[in-house]
Amino acid sequence: MPLSPKRLTALVSSVLAALLVFAGQPAIAAKDTPLSDAFARAAAAQDVPRDLLVALAYAETHLDGHNGEPSASGGYGVMHLVSNPTTKALEKAAGLTGLTVKKLRADTEANILGGAALLRADADELGLDQAARKDLGRWYEAVAKYGNTASPQLARLYADAVYELLGLGIQTKDVRVAPQEVTADRGQYAGTRSLSAEAASPDYPDATWTAASSSNYTASSRPSAYAIDRVIIHVTQGSYAGTISWFQNSAAQVSAHYVVKSSNGAITQMVRDKDIAWHAGNWSYNTRSIGIEHEGYVSEASWFTDAMYRSSAALTSYICDKYGIPKDRSHIIGHSEVPGADHTDPGQYWNWTTYMSYVTGGGTPSWTTTVDNATSGQFTASANWGTSTYSTQRYGADYRFADPVAASDPAWYQATIPSAGTYRVEVWYPDDAGYNSSAPYIVATSSGNQTVYVDQRSGGGSWHSLGDFSLNAGTANVVGVSRWTSGTGYVIADAVRISKV
Repeated sequence: MPLSPKRLTALVSSVLAALLVFAGQPAIAAKDTPLSDAFARAAAAQDVPRDLLVALAYAETHLDGHNGEPSASGGYGVMHLVSNPTTKALEKAAGLTGLTVKKLRADTEANILGGAALLRADADELGLDQAARKDLGRWYEAVAKYGNTASPQLARLYADAVYELLGLGIQTKDVRVAPQEVTADRGQYAGTRSLSAEAASPDYPDATWTAASSSNYTASSRPSAYAIDRVIIHVTQGSYAGTISWFQNSAAQVSAHYVVKSSNGAITQMVRDKDIAWHAGNWSYNTRSIGIEHEGYVSEASWFTDAMYRSSAALTSYICDKYGIPKDRSHIIGHSEVPGADHTDPGQYWNWTTYMSYVTGGGTPSWTTTVDNATSGQFTASANWGTSTYSTQRYGADYRFADPVAASDPAWYQATIPSAGTYRVEVWYPDDAGYNSSAPYIVATSSGNQTVYVDQRSGGGSWHSLGDFSLNAGTANVVGVSRWTSGTGYVIADAVRISKV
């Protein structure tokens, strides 16, 4: 759309300011500039919310520029500026900022400015005025557009991941975003079904199904046509939503059978087990293997969460049992171990010892307990909390719900913690567009209550980690679900799981 004279003047001024930063004396290299300051400058130059810009970058790359090398889908830098046959976001960023493509690819500060310019351009196309731009929730559609995804479901998945980070907070490198309540205005995506509510996987019961483009795999009739005797572990070099979208793009010429999400271990199947995914770079190994992609980058260890390891290991164990594959490192291999491979994934930060212990049934928590809303004597809630069986994503027979209100009326889960120490707290809830956009979960830690906000409109039907917390020994109300939130929609209380780390 044409830029107004006022917007054009502001944009030229911001670009000149950026060029002065890059070209002034003495020159400031990106590596010498604290990352937090770079985000602040770019946000101010483009009038985009700084915290949102950080959350978007973290969802894409965990703020890792991977040394200027492109992602699997052709994205560069911490802002993942994409340049591939169907998406030219990198080139658009160059046009918006006046900076060269080369600089946007390799210079972190330039890359952040380019990402901010793209996000602002998306907001302008959606008609966000100055007042609207001050509301983090109003940027939802612009964030969804930034993801360049293949479907409304993936656009929602992408944007939800960014807004979830705003609720959880971010602390990495020299960048911090404080946890905050944000009610996302989904706009055109308000009625879009969550990916987790889509069709179930035809081959693995704990996954959902999203088909890859038929241009990216070979139809077959395995295991009758080819024996399946390998599982190959990959790292996506990109985000969960971005990878799913790329496998749906006919230009990709690549696919995998499954994709696993970093934060909570959610799994999407994209190619049937019977068909041959193009993932190994070796036709013989493609025909004989199941390929599992894991969200993240080989250069950044923070992607490889315990939730991812456990979820992926359960999948691998299931595949091995189904096809009679030995559960050993000769048959469960990394992409780098495929003969003739030119890839390094899963890389040095992938913990094979932990992963294989989970695959073979070891490495289970020394203690774990699950408390449902129907667990006798361990769940308490006032009469203001109703009971529902509406969603099939529920844990157990039913779940509880209540309207949000500015009053203290939490539902509590009680547990007997065997010894003081560090415990992982996970929650289960069904998701729905009418459920709460910022549900407050309270964890009673040894140093006081901590609150983690969860968007219950997405990501339901599986265990969702709130994090690891220090808990005291003894019987007490350990996890609560509060109604005190500015988020909209019913607050849901279903089940919690507490495990010794």
